Amino acid sequence: MSTPLKNIAVVTGSNKGIGYAIVKGLCEKYDGLVYLTARNVGRGEAAVKKLNELGFKPLFHQLDITSKESINKLRDDIVREHGGIDLLINNAAISYSKNGTESFGEKAENTVKVNYFATLEVCNVLFPILRQNARFINLSSSTARLSRLPSPILRDKFKDPKLTVPKLNELIQEFVRVAKEGVDTSNTWGSSTYAVSKVGVSALTFIQQREFDAETPSRNIFVNCCHPGRVNTDLTRHDGPLTIEEGARSSLYLALENHGLKGKFVWEDCSVIEWTTA
Repeated sequence: MSTPLKNIAVVTGSNKGIGYAIVKGLCEKYDGLVYLTARNVGRGEAAVKKLNELGFKPLFHQLDITSKESINKLRDDIVREHGGIDLLINNAAISYSKNGTESFGEKAENTVKVNYFATLEVCNVLFPILRQNARFINLSSSTARLSRLPSPILRDKFKDPKLTVPKLNELIQEFVRVAKEGVDTSNTWGSSTYAVSKVGVSALTFIQQREFDAETPSRNIFVNCCHPGRVNTDLTRHDGPLTIEEGARSSLYLALENHGLKGKFVWEDCSVIEWTTA
């Protein structure tokens, strides 16, 4: 008799902050093996050691989401060791300080590169190894509500139910182009490169659910995104009232509870909100 496959969870960017708390929460309650991933091996192994001291036993794998080679290595090792993934949580992201010296165009290009396009690459590489009934979660943001885009024309494009990933890519690339050209985006895209990158991630989430439902409904994949709240982390420059454990709550709800949600935006209190409205 063959040995039953163990459930496998992977959390990107999880050596600190919300990602670390998600791994900790999964180690407490998830029925399976949990992979903590980090770009820096030393920091990742230190995080695993810290969790070991608390009595938890996550596995570690190096992952730089901006490197396709790194993503491919994770995929190949997971397939060889376990056959596939049952839970994937895209947490890795960057954010620039408002007081930074970088130009708006530079911030736009780099933020979108990591938060949107690198996240998309993780999806492209790992989606084929998601097993039946797998759950996939994109960490979004309160800034990713569509109402954060000042332009009604842009909002209509993003909420088009026929929007595809290639068309979404074009929209995001258009933002980078105008930002690098020095165009005033205050009345169109707004003034936050992080917000635009996360609007893209949210829109991507809904497209991905539509595609799974249309192309491979028998796989029964659950794709959702969530807002963790404003959390006291490096990303917020520690300007947030919530602990990392509180910030992990919406992700853990989507990962662990029997909610049946597909293609939804979940708020920090685990309620479902309408992405297209304020």
